[in-house]
Amino acid sequence: MIGGAQLATFLVASFAIIIVPGPSVLFTLARGVAWGRTVAVLTVVGNSIGTLLLSIVVALGLGPLLAQSRTFSIVLQLAGGCYLGWLGVDALRHRHEHARAMTTREALRPAPRQIIRQGFTVGVLNPKSLIFFAAVFPHFVEPTKGNVTVQLLVFGVIFSVMAFASDSTWGIVAGTARQWLAGSPSRLVTLRAIGGCVMIVLGALILVSAVRG
Repeated sequence: MIGGAQLATFLVASFAIIIVPGPSVLFTLARGVAWGRTVAVLTVVGNSIGTLLLSIVVALGLGPLLAQSRTFSIVLQLAGGCYLGWLGVDALRHRHEHARAMTTREALRPAPRQIIRQGFTVGVLNPKSLIFFAAVFPHFVEPTKGNVTVQLLVFGVIFSVMAFASDSTWGIVAGTARQWLAGSPSRLVTLRAIGGCVMIVLGALILVSAVRG
């Protein structure tokens, strides 16, 4: 059974990683800016399905290993912290390119099924989610609270629901303010820069936590 303090800490960490504009959010924003709210929300539906599937795969694969090896858990956290830091640096370095890509409109609006499929692909291949599931989830697992795999699955469902709510909000806002956003790439550059800094800080915090054990 997951404890209250354990869950509260996980919710805070999940909110911090979800709110950062990563690949999924950027993809949703791009769709919202290009085609509006409906396309953005459908993109999030597909993305959330992909994220949930990814969390299940990670939980089933990592659960037994994490239950048996503290060293394995620490290694994953170190790798995850480093990778999040790298993603943050990359976001800062390429913030202008990302902003230009987000304001590029495609000629034809895709069909709903295609939109969901594309969102699913981005979600299941999202490196930010993969690293969070593989490296950050173990930090909140407490073997004394019950089955490790079950805890990971619960965390995965909670994370996916939170991600859906957050990304949908991003998409609706982008679809509503599409002209305002597209009219000023500098706003998107600032957004991406802030996101990069947050990822760097979060990666550093994970590294410190892993070293301290």
